[in-house]
Amino acid sequence: MEFFDSHAHYDDARFETDREELIKSVYDSGVTKIISAGYSLEGSKKSLELSSKYDFIYSTVGISPNDLNTDITHGSPKWKNDINDIEDLIISNLSSERILAVGEIGFDYHYDTDKKIQYEAFGAQIDIANKYDLPIVIHTRDAVMDTLTMLKEKKVNRTGVFHCCPLNRELVKEALKLGFYISMAGPITFKNSKNANEIIEMVPMEKILIETDSPYLAPEPVRGTRNDSRNLKYIAQKIASVKGLTLEEVGDTTYLNTIRCFNIK
Repeated sequence: MEFFDSHAHYDDARFETDREELIKSVYDSGVTKIISAGYSLEGSKKSLELSSKYDFIYSTVGISPNDLNTDITHGSPKWKNDINDIEDLIISNLSSERILAVGEIGFDYHYDTDKKIQYEAFGAQIDIANKYDLPIVIHTRDAVMDTLTMLKEKKVNRTGVFHCCPLNRELVKEALKLGFYISMAGPITFKNSKNANEIIEMVPMEKILIETDSPYLAPEPVRGTRNDSRNLKYIAQKIASVKGLTLEEVGDTTYLNTIRCFNIK
């Protein structure tokens, strides 16, 4: 049985002291493919470096709504320059096929951030994804309606995935209508997660991906620790329990779903 962690952050500083040993341990545990997701320019570069070093790691590149730097450099906001640099990364790595998507990108209203800037940045990165025929990886928090409005106003050619998808019925229903995959992470295992079973039941197996979002959001029974891909089995087991499937069925199906979602050769 093999698992595919569709979203992790092995570029994160919390892996600095043991990254190589941990990645080997993850692979040996049965997680044989990983997507290291960028959320800043520097993180995207590091994720790309990891995907170049390990043949079972892929990368995504993008600027998340929480990493939009509004400082002015060379006459324009730094986030605009960062997005231009993200496009340059894509252009220079088109032949390698190590960059699978643009992301994580989207909206996050949890903090006091400029919604207009988030809108511009999200839209600009969708344009880049369409230009290079790439799917997108969406981050959305406290912004369900604006996220859906954006995706209905601005067509995404290759759709993509809602990463660590919020357990919101309307969001999941509309995301599925738009053709997106739904990625489930540690929160579906949390004891205080109100809608987890209902959302798992809502999403057909052919549209489910699984992820750890490492080092964040460690699932039960290891909640509160530094997360890594070896914990993916707890997320898969929760889905298996709700869907009445075996762990192997969930692993195999989500593995193939991830390959399809990101058009991995």
